[in-house]
Amino acid sequence: MQKCGACHTLAHANTKGIQGPNLDGAFTVARQDGFQKSGIEGVVHDQISHVLTGSIMPKDLVSGDNARDVAAYVALVAGVPGKDSGALATAGQPKTSNRTAVEQNGQLNIPADPSGALAFTYGKATATAGSVTLVMPNQSSISHDISVKGNGVNDNGPVVAKGGTSKVTADLQPGTYEFYCSVPGHEAGGMKGTLTVK
Repeated sequence: MQKCGACHTLAHANTKGIQGPNLDGAFTVARQDGFQKSGIEGVVHDQISHVLTGSIMPKDLVSGDNARDVAAYVALVAGVPGKDSGALATAGQPKTSNRTAVEQNGQLNIPADPSGALAFTYGKATATAGSVTLVMPNQSSISHDISVKGNGVNDNGPVVAKGGTSKVTADLQPGTYEFYCSVPGHEAGGMKGTLTVK
């Protein structure tokens, strides 16, 4: 969820990334054709370990035991109906929904979740009407931006890689807005929050 869901759809992990192959779609037919779990695991591990030249998939996104665990999980659930339960159902879920960022001197600081999960460290924000700058430091291994929309506003900050900072400034009237990451699949994957302007 933290490293792969930004780009891949996998129903069991509730990820909706669209930049990379849909993992459910990729392995449903293979399973129907008799491809075994061990074969899927090998294919996934090979793709992680030997990223193709020119691919948008970052090299060394996961390695060692983490790469083997990711491959085993994908092999277990890709293209298989149902949902995860127990510890798997909550693994990797960012805990941001109860935290609120508060604007100070016209600026809202809303970092990207550093773990790589498709989330900000805040699920809500409040600001005073007027010019507001949303600032998103990104310590995640996934590239993100910060954007804001609602009430006729639709502005995007630049997409930045690890160590970068995305900023967007908008003139906000009282009302409710959404701050989100506009990288394809990230908002749908949960990288969004509610901004209340008073």
